[in-house]
Amino acid sequence: MVDSQVVKVSPGAPAALARAWLWLGVMALIGSGLLALVLVFSRTPGIQDVFPLKDFFRSALIVHVDLSVAVWFMAFASVIWSALGGGALAWMGWAGFVLAALGTLVMTVSPFFPGATPVLNNYIPVLKHDVFFASLWLCGAGFLLAVARALITVWPARVSGEPLRFGAFLAAVAAFLSLAAFYWSWMMVPKIEEDLYFEVLFWGGGHTLQFQHALLMVVAWFWIGAHLGQPSKASPRAQVVLFLVAALPLLAVPLIYLTVPPGSLPHMQLFAKLMEWGHPYMGPLIVIGLLSLWGVRRAAAHPAKSAFVASFVLFGLGGVLGYLIQGANVVIPAHYHGSTVGVTLAFMGLAYVLLPTLGFGRPEGKMAVWQPYVYGFGQLIHVLGLAWSGGYGVQRKVAGAEQALVTLPQKIGMGMMGAGGAIAVIGGIMFILVCLKAMTRRRKGA
Repeated sequence: MVDSQVVKVSPGAPAALARAWLWLGVMALIGSGLLALVLVFSRTPGIQDVFPLKDFFRSALIVHVDLSVAVWFMAFASVIWSALGGGALAWMGWAGFVLAALGTLVMTVSPFFPGATPVLNNYIPVLKHDVFFASLWLCGAGFLLAVARALITVWPARVSGEPLRFGAFLAAVAAFLSLAAFYWSWMMVPKIEEDLYFEVLFWGGGHTLQFQHALLMVVAWFWIGAHLGQPSKASPRAQVVLFLVAALPLLAVPLIYLTVPPGSLPHMQLFAKLMEWGHPYMGPLIVIGLLSLWGVRRAAAHPAKSAFVASFVLFGLGGVLGYLIQGANVVIPAHYHGSTVGVTLAFMGLAYVLLPTLGFGRPEGKMAVWQPYVYGFGQLIHVLGLAWSGGYGVQRKVAGAEQALVTLPQKIGMGMMGAGGAIAVIGGIMFILVCLKAMTRRRKGA
């Protein structure tokens, strides 16, 4: 019996678009990984004094975050939507891909234009420069087309029998609400010169976007489990209900925008509460994911299995750290690094599943199996180092001497951060190498 969660990607537009978006995601990770080396060196005790990179730290951090979170996550979301969707409106998918790819290229080179001022706001940090702003508009337009197409083509023919498609559709709803929130805030928030403008501009949409990432992470978990012969223990109907429960907090997004002015303090407080109170609705899905993970333990060694294990550990750690935040210290990046890396690892695992399905070669060899563990272990040390340092008062968004590392525990924690970051970069390079090897070895007839 073929489980309802085992998805076959249709040939033609679905497979071709998924391949294109996967290429974009991998290219974004390559650029982000190179910048990650600069970030690690600029904050590691001892090395930071040899390489005076403080002035470039903020610009590198901005493009690193935008490539590794905004572009990578949205590109891989588009991989999932393309793979699960039908072949209709292919022109919309290709137009979205071209715009997003062009925007990504422009974003990558934007720090090298003179006069770019970095602003380390949350969610989508920016460089105050027309070239960077143009890249955001291009990427936004491209991803909007991908989301609009997903809303039309991903809706399952039989909801109760296709939980993964339903979960992906709800993620597209979250993405649409997020993009609408960005635009609404841009129209309504008074344009001021202070950096606070960008914080409030991306606040509501950024919080909303986290629901998309979490929903697609669970879709990836269930997809991986089914591929490894260990489908979810919950029935398809139960999974549909749980996906719907997890998405219920999204109803608050338009309500907040309609009743509270964007940019106001109550507006920001309500979205903070939405994050705090809304994400626990994911709890039942997380439990089902844990049960799937328990079943996968019997499966043979596979890179997707490794990614599933590492993803669950990092996402769980990030969630716990979110409730330990006190003040503006590096516990905050410890929290979101854990959570976002959990999503990234789930996407890496699903990429390994999809590579042969999309006509590429299979991810083979010990490097593929160990890559998620290396990347996950590095990020685990990185996150624990940040969390440890935050407990000793190390502030976020600073580098070099500005960190004021005066006590041994502070230096130990940030040393862990640096070592873990370096290991994670190695794991990221391994993922890119495995993917490039498979993606340059097309199967016959693909």
